[in-house]
Amino acid sequence: RKNTKRVPSFRKLLRTSQIKLDNKLKNKQYKQKSAAKKYRKQQKKLREAVRDAISRKPFPLEECKKKQVARKWEEKEEEDALPLDMMDEDDLKLMEDLAQKASFLTRDLSSNEPVHVKKRKHESVIEKYEKVPRRLQTEPEKELIHLLPIKDKSGIIPQAVEKPVLNAAHDEEEDTEDMEEAEDFNEEPLPVLTPEEMAAQRRQKLQERKIHIASLASAILSEPDSNIKKLKELRAMLMEQDPNVAVIVRKLVMVSLMEIFKDIAPSYKIRPLTEAEKATKVKKETQKLREFEEGLVSQYKFYLENLEQIIKDWKQRKLKKSNVISLKAYKGLAEVAVKCLCELLVALPHFNFHNNIIVLIVPLMNDPSKMISELCVEAVKKLFKQDKLGYASLGVVKVISGLVRGRNYDVRPEVLKVFLHLRIKEVELQKDSEDIAPKKKFMTYKEKRKNLSRMQRKWKKAEEKLERELLEAEASESKEKKLKLHTETLNIVFVTYFRILKKAQKSPLLPAVLEGLAKFAHLINVEFFDDLLIVLHSLIASGDLSYRENLHCVLSAFHILSGQGDVLNIDPMKFYTHLYKTLFSLHAGGTNEDIGIVLQCLDVMFAKRRKQVSQQRALAFLKRLSILALHVLPNSSVGILATNRVFMQTFPRMDLLLDNESQGSGVYLPELDEPEHCNAQNTALWELHLLQRHYHPTVQKFASHLIAGAPTEGSGALPLDLSQRSATELFETYCMKGMTFNPPVASVTPRRKDTFSQMDSFVDEELNKQLQQHISETAAQKPLDFAKHLKESSLA
Repeated sequence: RKNTKRVPSFRKLLRTSQIKLDNKLKNKQYKQKSAAKKYRKQQKKLREAVRDAISRKPFPLEECKKKQVARKWEEKEEEDALPLDMMDEDDLKLMEDLAQKASFLTRDLSSNEPVHVKKRKHESVIEKYEKVPRRLQTEPEKELIHLLPIKDKSGIIPQAVEKPVLNAAHDEEEDTEDMEEAEDFNEEPLPVLTPEEMAAQRRQKLQERKIHIASLASAILSEPDSNIKKLKELRAMLMEQDPNVAVIVRKLVMVSLMEIFKDIAPSYKIRPLTEAEKATKVKKETQKLREFEEGLVSQYKFYLENLEQIIKDWKQRKLKKSNVISLKAYKGLAEVAVKCLCELLVALPHFNFHNNIIVLIVPLMNDPSKMISELCVEAVKKLFKQDKLGYASLGVVKVISGLVRGRNYDVRPEVLKVFLHLRIKEVELQKDSEDIAPKKKFMTYKEKRKNLSRMQRKWKKAEEKLERELLEAEASESKEKKLKLHTETLNIVFVTYFRILKKAQKSPLLPAVLEGLAKFAHLINVEFFDDLLIVLHSLIASGDLSYRENLHCVLSAFHILSGQGDVLNIDPMKFYTHLYKTLFSLHAGGTNEDIGIVLQCLDVMFAKRRKQVSQQRALAFLKRLSILALHVLPNSSVGILATNRVFMQTFPRMDLLLDNESQGSGVYLPELDEPEHCNAQNTALWELHLLQRHYHPTVQKFASHLIAGAPTEGSGALPLDLSQRSATELFETYCMKGMTFNPPVASVTPRRKDTFSQMDSFVDEELNKQLQQHISETAAQKPLDFAKHLKESSLA
């Protein structure tokens, strides 16, 4: 029969440790021993059954009657017997001697037969005991090694040699001797070390471990193909058992393995070999490469499992049986493990088990530990920024969406804010536009046979091959894949946003949702526009939102209307009113940073929709923005004045506000929150005169430029570095986060007044004398000690 047992693969041998092999051998030996023991018991029971059948013989009826009579006679004798205390000493001694003889006890007293008759009858008992095998200390069974037989005149003579079995008793004696020696060794008292000696010993051990780690790592990096097995040795150091250096060694090993995998991992994903590929014969170089790839993938998998186990132990506050590492040290180990996973997430998005790393990292973005959550959030942001095709981004977005839904929207806002870093600028177009420009399809084989001759088919085949090569050169296929992935990713993002808008409007995730909608609103499908604008308006009207959330709602609405929403007949007047009302909630304090959102809103609402904006609305916003420029920091003032410049250049008759004469009837109502009805045409931009005296030079330039009517040429025009920048760019350029003037203010040297002019400043001579006397007294005084004065005043 053909042996179907397969040879274990390299991967299986890698997984199987020496301990497992020893345990398998022990189990096999134990099964063999138990089977032999069971067989011996069965043989023993069989022999006993045969002996019992032989010893049992049928007794005649007369013997049974004699036995019954004898029992009755014995009972009578017992009744008539005298007590022992009435017997003589000689009789007692005789009875004791007779009791020691077996014949006296076993003899039937009722019979008149001689004493030794029964012994002759029951001699078979001795034979019975003779047949039982003795349990003596025999020599151990010897295994026979069969040799080639010898042929003689008498016939074939088999030949064999005994193979002696190892003496178990001798081994036990050796083990006991070793144990005794170990006990003697343990009984010796350990030397008591001083703290300095312990620190020196720890430093020495640590240095040895570092050298060992460095040697293994350098060997692997120098020749990864031949030294791949050393990865297992290095990974085994993650289980360092010395409590003095265990924590540091494990951290060093984790970081070293992470750097090694980043260096030696190939730039492609390694797939498992099929059975057909394994069966085929290959070159030595190919076989070596296969073994390297298989070993690399298996060790990388075990390494990731070790990191996951470290994080789980820390989360569950679980100590191992060995108690080598304390619970406090587990947090440090978990932080290093998370750092390694984050590095691998960003560095190896193309390699195996990347989705497993994503599943580990994404839940940690919502971790209570601020450090770990920030590490994971930053890693995901980096991954989004560098992911050009979109495979990794799609995987992360799927896991985040599942996490938000699984936690019932109870996650940190930072988890959703990472969506803002997605590199999605375009998605797949609608089917109508695709139908307008259909793709060129290649003919099928049947169509060619039907419509073309043999020569034409040959030319057609060459033509199609050339066209395919050209398409590959243009990378049109990869572009289509990219668009498909981006579309799927954005669909998942919008589904997450819409769920939160529908089910968790009072959730702390709402600002992140509105911010995301503001960024990706131009990519939303037109079918959702009406419903989305109604939801945004209802959110603002509810009054539950902060000013920042209101701004994001307005920005989202106008992004929707500025893109594909141009075809919709929707009046966004209510959103203009919301923004006009929100402007006065901004100031030079904490809300100064939100001026950037306001500038984006104004750009979308006025510059890109100038044909739909009335003159009254533009005048009202221009006046209110000029008032706001007095109450904010210089960078915000520059941005607002740049927006006012766009207003004056885009809309006609804005120079009405530069004249004192009122136009039409009515009085300007600055407190009214309706831009269409506040009569802004009857006021003037007097704020520009104040801004001309601003301490910031750029604000002064913009104020003077606007007073001159915002000309594009001439003496009142702005320099090119200011006129060619947008309001948002100017706001970021002149930012004052570093608490310094931007641009820096030139230092003014104070005038030195070394000499006092001797002039008759005062006509009165007495007053002059008193002044001179006072000046001389102050010059003679010692310099004042302000610190001493303050100390005395505080004590008083």
